[in-house]
Amino acid sequence: MMSNPKVLILTAKYGNGHVQVAKTLQNRCQQLGMKVVVSDLYRESHPVITEVTKYLYLKSFSFGKEFYKWFYYGVDKMYNKRIMNIYYKMGNSRLHELIVREQPDFIINTFPMIVVPEYRRRTGRVIPTFNVLTDFCLHKIWVHPDIDKYYVASEEVKQKLLQLGIPSHDVLVTGIPIRAQFEQCISTDSLYQKFDLSPDKKTLLIMAGAHGVLKNVKELCESFLHYDELQTVVVCGKNQALKEQLDPIANSHPHKLKALGFVENVHELFRIATCMITKPGGITLSEAAAIGVPLILYKPVPGQEKENAEYFERKGAAKIVSKMDEIEDIVAFLLQNPDEIQTMKSNIQALHHGRAADVILQDMVNESERIQRQKEFMLTSVNL
Repeated sequence: MMSNPKVLILTAKYGNGHVQVAKTLQNRCQQLGMKVVVSDLYRESHPVITEVTKYLYLKSFSFGKEFYKWFYYGVDKMYNKRIMNIYYKMGNSRLHELIVREQPDFIINTFPMIVVPEYRRRTGRVIPTFNVLTDFCLHKIWVHPDIDKYYVASEEVKQKLLQLGIPSHDVLVTGIPIRAQFEQCISTDSLYQKFDLSPDKKTLLIMAGAHGVLKNVKELCESFLHYDELQTVVVCGKNQALKEQLDPIANSHPHKLKALGFVENVHELFRIATCMITKPGGITLSEAAAIGVPLILYKPVPGQEKENAEYFERKGAAKIVSKMDEIEDIVAFLLQNPDEIQTMKSNIQALHHGRAADVILQDMVNESERIQRQKEFMLTSVNL
């Protein structure tokens, strides 16, 4: 039995999701007595290139959506072409340093780090390597013959991996690891009081702090003031300019609108939300599924966001809108049709996989032990 394994988690901060999953796994590893090291491999290896590409990534959510669409699907199409060799080698020197220094028992990727399985192919050194996919869709860049196992969000993603030739026993549907507080049982009674909200009204939660979520939030919030049965909560995050725009309206209509900055325990707002307008990142969707919050997804960016959104819409857990004036129509429809809200709530809860981090880590330990036994058997066979 592997005792207190050493774990190396590799991630990258292109969006918050990959890093959030890495942190969730790191916390759980530590709670289970494992030794763990987390590395933002590309930033540590190529800081200038990484900052430039992060900037382009963030800008793609505002004015560069076509650029990101070309990048996301273009990389997919040139998967087998020579240009990908550059990506295969990115971070190789830093990875070697980490492996020599840390001597990990296994490696977890929460970002598609092709350099890791390529390191095995070049050196012959077998360290069990696992991919934890962070979206409800599959990009081919995650796939490599020297990845030992894939942990995925849904059966649909598993089927896509099987179509690419990955054996069924190398894919496990676990859901995406989320923060523990989203899976706790907490009474909502005190939360209404904490946020000065009425339990007798419907609560619309708008997560407006993330890049590219919503335009014209001020005008949208003003339109919701006409609904007596509705109270709106806007989480502005670090978008101070938006909060300053909304504060005068919130002060004039304290029982209709709340404008909040960064919220530490955002899961508390999820628990009292009737529905939520948000960005369709894999982590946010998984957190909403854990609590059961129906979703309105505005104009998802082509790529994994759009594919995530379409998956949740197909499952009856979300509604996608492409124009601002459609948002008010959808909200009005949901207010008038509580049965629809309840159906969406049930549908999104059905997408939740409980205790994903625990399931993933236990399986990784088992797989690492199996691979180690296999290595020892092969060495013994060679010596004989």
